[in-house]
Amino acid sequence: MCGIIGYIGKKQAYPILIKGLKRLEYRGYDSAGVALMDGSTRVYKIKGKVTDLENFVAGRDISGTIGMGHTRWATHGEPNDVNAHPHVSSNGHFIVIHNGIIENYSVLKEMLINHGYHFESETDTEVLANFIEYIYLNGDFSPEVAVRMALQKVSGAYALVVMHRDDTKYLIAARKGSPLVIGVGDNEYFLASDATPIVEHTKSVIYLNDNDVAILSTNELKLKTLYNDELIPDIQEIDLKIGEIEKSGYDHFMLKEIFEQPYTLINTLRGRISPDMQEITLGGISSVVPRIVNARRLLIIACGTSWHAGLVGEYLFEDLARLPVEVEYASEFRYRNPVIYQDDVVIAISQSGETADTLAAVKLAREAGALVIGICNVVGSSIARETDAGIYLYAGPEIGVASTKAFTSQVTALAFLALMIAHKRETITNELYHSLIRELIEIPRKLEKTLTAHDEIKKLANIFRFANNFLYLGRGYLFPVALEGALKLKEISYIHAEGYPAAEMKHGPIALIDDKMPVVVIATKDKTYDKITSNIMEVKARKGTVFAIVTEGDTIIKNMADYVIEIPETVEYFSPILAVVPLQLLSYYIAVLRGCNVDQPRNLAKSVTVE
Repeated sequence: MCGIIGYIGKKQAYPILIKGLKRLEYRGYDSAGVALMDGSTRVYKIKGKVTDLENFVAGRDISGTIGMGHTRWATHGEPNDVNAHPHVSSNGHFIVIHNGIIENYSVLKEMLINHGYHFESETDTEVLANFIEYIYLNGDFSPEVAVRMALQKVSGAYALVVMHRDDTKYLIAARKGSPLVIGVGDNEYFLASDATPIVEHTKSVIYLNDNDVAILSTNELKLKTLYNDELIPDIQEIDLKIGEIEKSGYDHFMLKEIFEQPYTLINTLRGRISPDMQEITLGGISSVVPRIVNARRLLIIACGTSWHAGLVGEYLFEDLARLPVEVEYASEFRYRNPVIYQDDVVIAISQSGETADTLAAVKLAREAGALVIGICNVVGSSIARETDAGIYLYAGPEIGVASTKAFTSQVTALAFLALMIAHKRETITNELYHSLIRELIEIPRKLEKTLTAHDEIKKLANIFRFANNFLYLGRGYLFPVALEGALKLKEISYIHAEGYPAAEMKHGPIALIDDKMPVVVIATKDKTYDKITSNIMEVKARKGTVFAIVTEGDTIIKNMADYVIEIPETVEYFSPILAVVPLQLLSYYIAVLRGCNVDQPRNLAKSVTVE
């Protein structure tokens, strides 16, 4: 995975590239590099952050009105200077930056070695650069044709930008399976993995589709397919503000995004509840509602945090709408020959809308004839375009690698959908339907109140910062919250943590509990309350330290647990939205105290666009 940025126009490219790379660094940050053209070509690349690249380039020739940049998350080859992008072909004709994985690179590499090619790096991208050059030098082809012919022979996913040493007036870009967007300016064009680095330059964009190839010069854009069929560019306007992609005074994007959640939920709710609070309207799926109502079952596919949101969705749909639900890891779904019926409804959840495994599962489900609905945060993303219908979250850009506001917005969107379908299936009364709509409207206010506990949680983080292991327990709707809380701690503080259904503790994990094991129990008042109090007693009997998330005013667990954070009372259906927030804050403050890079945790990238 990586971030790609490109520019061609009349301005100096380097300042645009370096600022764009900083905006894209959340997508990958093992190494960074740029290539610049101004009659001649120059490539600068180095292991480390974009700031390391800036320091490396200082004092060197950075002139040129054409350029491209890359920030890397390693797939093939460890992070180092040699494996960093851009990659130059052996004879210097082509310079390539690439996001994705070329699956047949080893076969191509062996063929190229047999034809005298030598390789500097361990990457599949260098293989691609040399393969393009091999075709170019062994036939009467233009650089563009050589690129298209090479891409017809490769297997896997790619978003790439290509420069040619001898034709220094244009860039070639192509996409299959990995996102790439073109920004359209005044006699200038921008290329990027997503819109965040180009929004300050233009609001007009073209989203490339699979097998699209773009040839960009200063005053012309040609768009065609891999097989040379000409296409008419579909220029769209993006609604993205600079303030949404800046920290706005917060120390980290993650902290900003945690505190944005009352407002992001309002955005998710906006326009979807009638003024009299009697009806839910989801315009993006209105045409397919009958198929959902009459579905045989729902399949929810997702990865990571989105998978945890999907688990909450399973409880919601089965509880309210009485629809059978299966929640699947997208990465496993497509490889286990799943049984998919034409009257199934598949819900694909992805913050970025570009998650490679989820996108592949979407395509598989559509091929099987199922109705596929997307729940995404990014307008124009691949999953949003590949699905039959969908729900946008409108949570705004999420820059922190560890997802926070997307999770609460995803659960809110799933609650919307479950409520609407339950009402149409007549599995809940009108009275319950209307009361739950009213309660959903109150959740942003209650979430804002939950956030006022941040100072208390910061103090608890100081107590727990030296722990080596955590156990998170929850029951019912709060079991997925336990999983999500454990994931957040692992992601950004590098502390081992496991989430379990509280009743399962006795089936193994209880052996781990001692006076050094913090046990986080999500124990708000619901139908499992009495059961989870028993689980707490079992932990205390083994000298475990209990940190409990409880409903405001609780006295029973408050007297049992070592530490308690209260959250406002709500119905159990919406309790995950409130209960997850203290766990987000706990993981954040522990990570900060441990000196971890909160927004860019090691080995992780925001959008997992490779399998």
